[in-house]
Amino acid sequence: MTDIVVPRQFRGPPTTANGGYICGVLSNAVGGRGSAMLRAGVPLDVPVTLSLSADGQATLSNAEGQPLGMAKPAEDSALPAPPLPPGVEAARAFGETSPFARRPLHRGCFSCCIEREDGEGLGVYVGQVEGAPAGQCAGVWTPHANFANADGTVPDEITWAALDCPGSMAWFIKTGAPVGLLGTMAGEVLIKPRAGETYVVSAWALEAEGRKHFAGVALFDRDGTLMARGGQIWIGRAPAPPPAA
Repeated sequence: MTDIVVPRQFRGPPTTANGGYICGVLSNAVGGRGSAMLRAGVPLDVPVTLSLSADGQATLSNAEGQPLGMAKPAEDSALPAPPLPPGVEAARAFGETSPFARRPLHRGCFSCCIEREDGEGLGVYVGQVEGAPAGQCAGVWTPHANFANADGTVPDEITWAALDCPGSMAWFIKTGAPVGLLGTMAGEVLIKPRAGETYVVSAWALEAEGRKHFAGVALFDRDGTLMARGGQIWIGRAPAPPPAA
């Protein structure tokens, strides 16, 4: 078991950690190619416990022992094949058409908030790809040196965070409505991105099953080489109860 602390910098909602970042932390514990399920918000600036069971499952728990998230190695079926990406400049142009280029999907979020300082948040957003099915989106991400390892590569949990909100954005762009909270994210980083290089972020809405909304996300370099990919399940809010008679 290992105690870890998630600094407030890596928040998603105002008082809990960014879901993609936590999914990346959990998946790192199972070898990097993981499928992580979030059970509750991970608190900020306090110790939480990361443990690995005999069957290879990683679990993150709070001080009371409540499971907050867990991960296991990802199966191929959890990682959807991405569509062909646009080039960097086309992806940049598509991203600038996004409503989230002007207002963040979530205020303060480490992944998507454009109001945070450069090098303090990621500010990733995507927009509809022209001529593609509704909800197939693209944008760009240039990792800041603040997030780099000594060799210039970006830690996997930062890449997972960069791919978090784009899946939700793809659904919003397709339907015009939010799809709730990240429930599950499976993924793998095939080639670590490097600080200062610009990459294409792809996100596409898949099917919906009740409150579950499935999305795919991926990262490509400017030559179209797949760097990372993931599959997500977003959990919509339960319908409000009918008013009392």
